[in-house]
Amino acid sequence: MNHPAINVQVKRGGITESAHQIKAIIVNSSGETLHSWGDMEPLVYPRSAIKALQALAFLERGGAQKYDFTEQEIAILGASHNGEQRHTETVQKMLAKLWHTPKDFECGHHWPMFVEAGYELAGKGETPNNLHNNCSGKHAGMLGLAKLLNVDSKGYIQVEHDVQQTIADTMGQMCEIDFSTLPHSPDGCSAPTWAMPLFNLALGFAKFADPSNLSAERQKACRTMFNAVVNNPFMVAGTKRYCTEMMEALGQRVFLKVGAEGVYIAAIPDLKLAIALKCEDGATRGAESVMTALLHKVGATDHVDRGQLERFDRVSIKNWNQIETGEIICPM
Repeated sequence: MNHPAINVQVKRGGITESAHQIKAIIVNSSGETLHSWGDMEPLVYPRSAIKALQALAFLERGGAQKYDFTEQEIAILGASHNGEQRHTETVQKMLAKLWHTPKDFECGHHWPMFVEAGYELAGKGETPNNLHNNCSGKHAGMLGLAKLLNVDSKGYIQVEHDVQQTIADTMGQMCEIDFSTLPHSPDGCSAPTWAMPLFNLALGFAKFADPSNLSAERQKACRTMFNAVVNNPFMVAGTKRYCTEMMEALGQRVFLKVGAEGVYIAAIPDLKLAIALKCEDGATRGAESVMTALLHKVGATDHVDRGQLERFDRVSIKNWNQIETGEIICPM
């Protein structure tokens, strides 16, 4: 059943100061739409929400075993990490196993997403390098995939490179769509991102949650990736991040991943389904509010003491003096 888009309101002093329109969909691994909200026709760029599917091409070819990646290293393949020390050290170890250096990354660099990590870096008189890019774990997997494909890694971010074409083929099979017919654009890390209907994004992650009908190699890759991320949620995001904190609260039952511009996905193996959503104005705060509500709706939080989730259910807005100035309200 399709419902109107979800209207998240930001209240201050008893009135609505801002509002966020969110479209969302819940799909099971058989491809059945259980619920949807808003217009499902427009294409959506999944951005970083799709990183776990991008990693499958590397994993199903035995990359983790060949290069002796630890579970934490596998988890960071699908991360948009904060650039904290644990993150950068983990990616550096991956590069060493691949016989690469940060200079081989083609993702560019930026200051750590976690402000305190940036302060620490600056306090040492240092500046960020490619390891601090929130996508550096994904790019380590792309360098590894180039080795598995026995191709030169130079230019691996280009859409026509064998690395990106192999990833697109794998994601296309998971999402049941031909990416060669769809718009694409360089993402923030310069690797390509393809647009798709929200349904196909959710379907890809529903099959990731329940890969029982996939090939043996892909089943193993999906389960390896899922177990790695839910067992190591810090690697997926980091300190004070919704993805990490909610996965910790849900206790290894749900994989959550943010994408830029208000995109979010959740993969829930126990229920054999996935949730995908997009906040129309790109606001992450609206997307996180609705994701929490939808996790409640499908029963993914039934095993958790609601007291542990109170801070996600009622999001308080505070000023620099920690005085509450408003709240974010999801109508669901």
